[in-house]
Amino acid sequence: MDVFVYTECLKPKRLTRLLYRSEVASVSLLCVSLRHCVFSCLQEACCAYVLMVTAVYWVSEAVPLGAAALVPAFLYPLFGVLKSSEVAAEYCKDTTLLLMGVICLAASIEKWNLHKRIALRMVMIAGAKPGMLVLGFMCCTVFLSMWLSNTSTTAMVMPIAEAVLQQLICTGLADSHDDSETGEAPEEDSGTSGFGTTPEKIDSQYPTKRDHMICKCLSLSITYAATIGGLITITGTSTNLIFAEQFNTRYPDAKVINFGTWFIFSFPIAIIMLVLTWLWLHFLFLGCNFRETCSLSKKRKTRREMLSERRIHEEYAKLGPISYPEVVTGVFFILMTLLWFTREPGFVPGWTSLFEKKGYRTDATVSVLLGFLLFLIPARRPFSSSSSSNDDSESDPLAPMITWKDFQRLMPWEIVILVGGGYALAAGCKVSGLSVWIGRQLEPMSGLPPWAVTLLACLLVSAVTEFASNPATLTVFLPILSALSETLHINPLHTLIPSTMCVSFGVMLPVGNPPNAIVFSYGHVQISDMVKAGFGVNLIGVAVVMLAITTWGVPLFNLTEFPAWAMARNVTGSL
Repeated sequence: MDVFVYTECLKPKRLTRLLYRSEVASVSLLCVSLRHCVFSCLQEACCAYVLMVTAVYWVSEAVPLGAAALVPAFLYPLFGVLKSSEVAAEYCKDTTLLLMGVICLAASIEKWNLHKRIALRMVMIAGAKPGMLVLGFMCCTVFLSMWLSNTSTTAMVMPIAEAVLQQLICTGLADSHDDSETGEAPEEDSGTSGFGTTPEKIDSQYPTKRDHMICKCLSLSITYAATIGGLITITGTSTNLIFAEQFNTRYPDAKVINFGTWFIFSFPIAIIMLVLTWLWLHFLFLGCNFRETCSLSKKRKTRREMLSERRIHEEYAKLGPISYPEVVTGVFFILMTLLWFTREPGFVPGWTSLFEKKGYRTDATVSVLLGFLLFLIPARRPFSSSSSSNDDSESDPLAPMITWKDFQRLMPWEIVILVGGGYALAAGCKVSGLSVWIGRQLEPMSGLPPWAVTLLACLLVSAVTEFASNPATLTVFLPILSALSETLHINPLHTLIPSTMCVSFGVMLPVGNPPNAIVFSYGHVQISDMVKAGFGVNLIGVAVVMLAITTWGVPLFNLTEFPAWAMARNVTGSL
């Protein structure tokens, strides 16, 4: 039968018809291929246009960041890149629920003044010596910023620091007035200042130049400490959340980024940065006389330092004994942290192994559950006739720990929409093939070692974020760096994690981030002070992050190999 078919096909007429049909089929396939190629290029161009328009709006801030993040929501469907329902799904992810639960806890901390108690207690332990005072404020700011937003932490701590500084200034002015009448020099000014010269009066606002330097040092230390503290946890700052969600969306099989692994990697970074930043600010504003400014001996305390300590103790005494709502908030805070750590620690089975179905429970599950309970638990102690100091609980004995108004006041909806816009852009880059195209354009960098690629990425994002918002900068760069890593066969974590951390180092200008603006508004520092101090902090941050990613980050994330989850993503994207 096969021979008959073969001989029939060799007849001239049949052979002509067969060749004709083959040509038609080939032409049809060619047309389909050309159409697919043109359509693919058109999609890439449309996606690139949407990305550029959104980036321009974010960098220029011609419209609010949240409004600019809505650009993909209407341009992607119009250009045929993504369906409207697909774009809408990108604006609410798992990290949105995680953030909402954390904000519930933050609202309870702020409402019941637990943050103020923590800050004042740590400053009381540190003392009123200038060096130790700065270090004490930095430690409590770092701790609070781990769980609250950098902006909220700075707004909470700065008034406490300002009260201490005003006490220092008022005492110094009184001492100067007394000394001018008696003709004697102040006790604390009899030695040398941080710059090796006798302090001189500079204006009516500050008694001496050294007092002005203390004000500058303490003010800047708070904004830098808030930035450092935000690096430690996934929820510490919005850029960490953006990275976590985009990474888990792009590489769903990775399963390497969670609260525990991020904390193990970033906590040493924060400790090293805290110490080096404190030393840098001390050297810059207070000099190198650490023995004089950091001594804990009571014999070395001056009159102003003792009065400052008295002022701190008075502020702490105003809080009264620790209240029942503060205890509940503290318990929830500790419980949330423990549940995050023990969910999937890696080296031992976590509590999620107790459930039959795997992968259903995330950090957001814990966050939302405990946040929801804060709306249920009464703020008044059970079986107690004493009323709370809060007005709501006095009028209503069953008033909860927090209300929806408390939550609404702190919930950063603009950040939620901004993060959603970043997810939408990332999804468009993936579907249209733009990320693959960008990766191919970056192939000339294949000759560079991984650490050099990471260093270039860190320096680039650190420079851009000085003039653009941190979330917007990271949202633009994450898809590009992911495509670059896949093209160069580098573990994506090798470039993405350092870039995510370095994008927070916009500390040289008041417009770099909101904490800078808050500190600048108090009037103790000038832009030149922020540029000079921030440049050093920026270099410290990049150096420490590079040290981390090339040392303990290697075994933690297995950075020496191009992982299978990235290889699968690379193969899928290139088809």
